[in-house]
Amino acid sequence: MLLNKVLSVLVIITALAACSSNGRYELDNDKAPASAPDVTKVEDAHPKYEPYSRGGNKSTYTVLGKSYNVMSTGEGYAEKGIASWYGAKFHGHLTSNGETYDMYSMSAAHKTLPLPSYVKVTNLKNDKTVIVRVNDRGPFHEDRIIDLSYAAAHRLDMLKTGTANVSLEVIYIADPESAALAELKGTKQHFIQVVASSSKQRIESLATSLEQKYQIKSRVKTGDNLYRLQLGPISQSTIANKLTEKLKKEGYPSSYLLTE
Repeated sequence: MLLNKVLSVLVIITALAACSSNGRYELDNDKAPASAPDVTKVEDAHPKYEPYSRGGNKSTYTVLGKSYNVMSTGEGYAEKGIASWYGAKFHGHLTSNGETYDMYSMSAAHKTLPLPSYVKVTNLKNDKTVIVRVNDRGPFHEDRIIDLSYAAAHRLDMLKTGTANVSLEVIYIADPESAALAELKGTKQHFIQVVASSSKQRIESLATSLEQKYQIKSRVKTGDNLYRLQLGPISQSTIANKLTEKLKKEGYPSSYLLTE
């Protein structure tokens, strides 16, 4: 009698364990929320530097018998293809990097971008755009490149169709400390070629004027019977680029950057 009771308990425990392992989600099929809040005012994700998460970034992983290689960086990534969206079935469950999926936020899933990444998504049919934060893996369909949250899909006007042809463009934000160190380590010098003239007097007069206006040194290069006024040297490329654009807007449209 006792043995039978023990066996019955073991059968129940085994059945419960099987249910929990096979039933991660309460819903069998995904769907839109039954009573959704107004998501028209949900803001785009705000791109910022974030270190890649410890979760969800294995260099290689396998789903449904297929292996995927995670990119080491999303910098420069762009792609066109089909987007889909996921909703109520996954709402409140953990994403691949350990966060909680919120279908009312501007988030998304991608198979190979490092997590998290920020991506600008454009619906090629209506030119509507949204910026999402990728924190999950998927969609695991051959013909789809990104799975969008309910809110993002709503903004792109693709809820009814379920999918849409889109373009993706990563908005890459570099580590501020690494960028600053790289800038400081730079040994190259930058000069801005402002204008060239056959009149030495004009160039020398302009050099004095620009030195005072922009608080930067200048030099004059000669060749081919021309005098070329160049501002510099400038060690930081960021400052050099900004000053070049400023000069173009302030009356010197032919200005360009030289590196030595």
